[in-house]
Amino acid sequence: MKLASVRLHGKPTFGIVREDGFVDLGARLQGRCADLIGLFESPMPTDVMQWATEGAVDARLDQLEWLPVNPRQDMRMFALGWAYKAHQLEAGKEDLTHPNMFSKHPQSLVGHEQPIVRPRVSPKFDFEGEVALVIGRGGRHISAAQAMAHVAGYSIVMDGSVRDYQKHSVTAGKNFDASSAFGPWMVTADEIPEPKKMVLTTRLNGEVMQHSGFDLMAWDLAELVSYISDICTLLPGDVIATGTPGGVGHRRDPQIFMKAGDVLEIEVSGIGILRNRVVDEAAL
Repeated sequence: MKLASVRLHGKPTFGIVREDGFVDLGARLQGRCADLIGLFESPMPTDVMQWATEGAVDARLDQLEWLPVNPRQDMRMFALGWAYKAHQLEAGKEDLTHPNMFSKHPQSLVGHEQPIVRPRVSPKFDFEGEVALVIGRGGRHISAAQAMAHVAGYSIVMDGSVRDYQKHSVTAGKNFDASSAFGPWMVTADEIPEPKKMVLTTRLNGEVMQHSGFDLMAWDLAELVSYISDICTLLPGDVIATGTPGGVGHRRDPQIFMKAGDVLEIEVSGIGILRNRVVDEAAL
């Protein structure tokens, strides 16, 4: 099942994405769930599963304005650096013994088909395509054996990176307003029983920049969820962005950075395509 957060007729809502349209759970579950994450915070209404495959839809997909999968302003995204061997090698990093993490803030994220903003203070705006895990059931000190039961599903993140700022502050380089994207939806975990078989491809203006099997990600997913839960209590709606494979722009010769008018697509098999056009901050 594909679940998304959107605006419909100018109002934020959430629902099921089907091939024939959108099922507006915000309207149908009014009073029972306030948003997409509310589905995970309490037992999921039984009729949701039926609506995923049966009955009429409430809107066409072209009527939707896509929001980040979790659009809450208190959303937490735990993001990994140097999580693929190929990216470790191109970055000149030795093998890591523990995950290298940073945080991405909600204001840095936009939805599918929304503009991503190249900051006016830097020309070094780079792309990083990533698979994201969405936590559905929270917990602390979760064992690796139980960890995957806490994952509600999978999505896609474009971790926009302002490379010159990142050199003196990872937090700064990763958190410019509207510089990253998250979506277009999340696919529930039952539809991706073997996540390591997913393949990620990043295309800039149609040219492949990154292409890698998710099985080349350095960390075991269950151990990663367990590790983060030892640091802090995981909550429904938390997101783990699992890092990017090799091929990023600033490690190429010559370097490739995004500019206004560029179209970036990140495709992950089993999930879909996250697409965004680049605009200059000054143009807004």
